[in-house]
Amino acid sequence: MAKIAVIGAGAWGTALAITLGRKGSHKVTLWAYEKEVVASIRETHVNEPFLSGCRMPDTIAATQSLAEAIEGADIVLSVMPSHHARRVWSQMKPLLRPEMLLVSATKGIENDSLLRMTEVITEVLTRGEGSFQPKLCALSGPTFAREVAKGFPTTISVASAQTALCEQVQEAFSDANFRVYRCDDVIGLEMGGSVKNVIAIAAGVVDGIGYGHNTVAGLITRGLAEMTRLTVACGGKAETMSGLAGLGDLVLTCTGGLSRNRSVGVELGKGRKLDEIIAGMHGMVAEGVLTTSAAVGLAHKVQVEMPIIGQMHEILQNGKDPSDAIRDLMNRPLTKESALFRA
Repeated sequence: MAKIAVIGAGAWGTALAITLGRKGSHKVTLWAYEKEVVASIRETHVNEPFLSGCRMPDTIAATQSLAEAIEGADIVLSVMPSHHARRVWSQMKPLLRPEMLLVSATKGIENDSLLRMTEVITEVLTRGEGSFQPKLCALSGPTFAREVAKGFPTTISVASAQTALCEQVQEAFSDANFRVYRCDDVIGLEMGGSVKNVIAIAAGVVDGIGYGHNTVAGLITRGLAEMTRLTVACGGKAETMSGLAGLGDLVLTCTGGLSRNRSVGVELGKGRKLDEIIAGMHGMVAEGVLTTSAAVGLAHKVQVEMPIIGQMHEILQNGKDPSDAIRDLMNRPLTKESALFRA
């Protein structure tokens, strides 16, 4: 039996805790920042604020104490929003041991540093007092939390340069309805899981304006081209973008009704303002809103052209009218479609 600490009790963290708890072979402790989440789980075995209607196994414990969650853990699974990752990992650092397996399931890029989540974690844990080299993996793929919690058949990827760590995660996480594939491209896996959220907002904008399937199909295809160019420029592999963490997650998030990022885009396309939309999400996070500026910054850093991402930045940060953004995309200089790496 493995003891697993799940750090972050939003919808995705809760769904992963449910999946791990169902196996019956793990002791799972879910850490939540919000006291009302802990109270809800302890009283009803449901995370009512973030994943209502999905009952958690009675064996899952909930706590607001990081020390209680992490003590004696074999695996620490982090599922906090990307903009909280550095702070929370800094708080966890004194509680961690070098032999623990650390798994990051957060999708995002840190805005100020432009670092991926495993880079943030590594920076925190390898510098200063108590530093150590972590055993670290990243987990990403086409997953809606509610469907995972309900036990719908799901496939996902885990990435690490060390095959043995991926195999350990595969054994600990996989069951009849949750299949984990291994991958050696951490950069590609994390880039795919992060940048696809921005494209998903754009797909929602298209739907909100009232355009049809042609427009969405073109957006997904050209969005994948942008994701691939950026991934390769950052040192990742193009083929990773054809897999679960790339194309798989992109299609799901751009077309599925449960996508928070797509939903934000739909409302933007209808003419609502971003602040109003975010206020109505009641604490839920659309990572693409946070990732857009980081993706633009990263594209500038590695000198990659990303026109869709650039227009989404104009919409989200500068209030550009979505119809004007689509018009500008359609009127760019004509070019040749020959490879995913080209503009």
